[in-house]
Amino acid sequence: MHPLSTDSSIPSPQSPPPTNESSDGAAERRLREAEERLRDAIEELQRRQRGALRAHPTCDHADESCVANAIGNLCQSFLLSYGVRVGIGILLRAFKLARGQSYSSLLDLKQLVSEKDLIVREEACRIGLLFGGFTGSYHALRCLLRKLRKKETPFNAILAGSVAGLSIFALDDPSRRRTLALYLLARVGQCAYNSAKSKNKFHLWGSHWGHGDALLFAIACAQVMYAFVMRPESLPKSYQDFIQKTGPVAKPVYKAVRDCCRGLPVDTASLSAYLFNKKDYNNIKLEEFPSIIPCSIIHPDTKSCLAHNANAASATFRKTFPLYFSLTFVPFVVLHLQKFMNAPIRTCWHAVKGAVRSTTFLSAFVGIFQAVICLHRKVALKDHKLVYWVAGGIAALSVLLEKKTRRSELALYVLPRAGDSLWYILVNRHFLPDVKNAEVALFCACMGGIMYYFEHEPDTMAPFLRGLIHRFLASQISNPSPSSSHSASYAYLQTLDAMKKPKVQEAQEAETSASQKYNLESIPGL
Repeated sequence: MHPLSTDSSIPSPQSPPPTNESSDGAAERRLREAEERLRDAIEELQRRQRGALRAHPTCDHADESCVANAIGNLCQSFLLSYGVRVGIGILLRAFKLARGQSYSSLLDLKQLVSEKDLIVREEACRIGLLFGGFTGSYHALRCLLRKLRKKETPFNAILAGSVAGLSIFALDDPSRRRTLALYLLARVGQCAYNSAKSKNKFHLWGSHWGHGDALLFAIACAQVMYAFVMRPESLPKSYQDFIQKTGPVAKPVYKAVRDCCRGLPVDTASLSAYLFNKKDYNNIKLEEFPSIIPCSIIHPDTKSCLAHNANAASATFRKTFPLYFSLTFVPFVVLHLQKFMNAPIRTCWHAVKGAVRSTTFLSAFVGIFQAVICLHRKVALKDHKLVYWVAGGIAALSVLLEKKTRRSELALYVLPRAGDSLWYILVNRHFLPDVKNAEVALFCACMGGIMYYFEHEPDTMAPFLRGLIHRFLASQISNPSPSSSHSASYAYLQTLDAMKKPKVQEAQEAETSASQKYNLESIPGL
């Protein structure tokens, strides 16, 4: 054989060594298929385990009895809700003392927390019994139904939530119970709508609008402000007092406006007593049957409507900032004490920032409402009750100053007030029957629905409501999700996911970098 023929079989130094890419790819493919088969087997095993748990359910509180678990949750929720209410009362009392420049009294516990000036004990106890009674009875009923029915179904959550809703009797004021029941009705409707929309069963026209929450808030505020001016008895007494103290117009003036719109004689005696100490009292003409109450009576201290509206907005800011700061700061500290201890300065800063934003929104609402009223008196010669409905709707546009996440919460807060007022008016006009304790039945039914969605479709709930229920019900609810039983198979699945994530992320980054070269939307500002 020629010598060169033997050298031709030897690879040259420049040529790469032979690779085994095809065999490596096949091995990796077989490994992926084995992982998929193992994952399917583990998921099937978990499904069978969950089916067995539903057929023979067990309580999640293995370390203690059902009675001890229910009592413990009752006490915990009672103390939390009691602490929130008392904390808000103490902080408002501190703001009141500081406003009076009595700074030394802030260190005097007798003045700060005395029952003479801080009357919150009964209300705090009632709120504590409401939350604590619901939590304890709900846990007890869940355990009882689990043992009696020998299975875990959505009916257990609905029935337990409905019966536990009888804790609403802790509130002695029917109007407060009705408002709370209507608030929960709005929340159940929100959950039901989100559930149907996620399953492509139903959705409202315009549900994709970016400001649908502001529109709902405007409609609710229009009804509330109309009720406050024309039918104040249809609103809860506490809500009437809040609107009255926040706004710049006196009670006798509102009564005169109401009588004027209804064609009744105006109480000139009460108006005269109110205007007696005003500087332009002698120049104000009072009539028994005026066509419209003029601006000189609505804001007798200021001749300029623009100056009056600006003063009203600034006065509202000063009056309501302590309230909003208390409502932001105290619940966070009580419900998230560990987070507050880790970052107290950051918590205080967020509370101040949120309070300033919310107070600005409310101040703008008052200023716009008064501006619409004054504008109507500049262009019209006769008053009409619908003006106040329209003014409330226009003033509600100030909600755009709030964060997007807060707007829907505000809308669902005001909506029950509007529904409460409408309910009262319809019952008063005999369009609806006056059923005793109807609000209790409505509250119980709504709590059953809320607990169903909380346990079986939690994604349909608003994050605020879901987090609140989680906090008060602790973490001992048997949620029928895979995360409720983290077994060895579940841990193995998590390990597989962790191993796959880097590869998936690398592929996504490669696709993103390639697509961004030709994607105009990836350019900032386009």
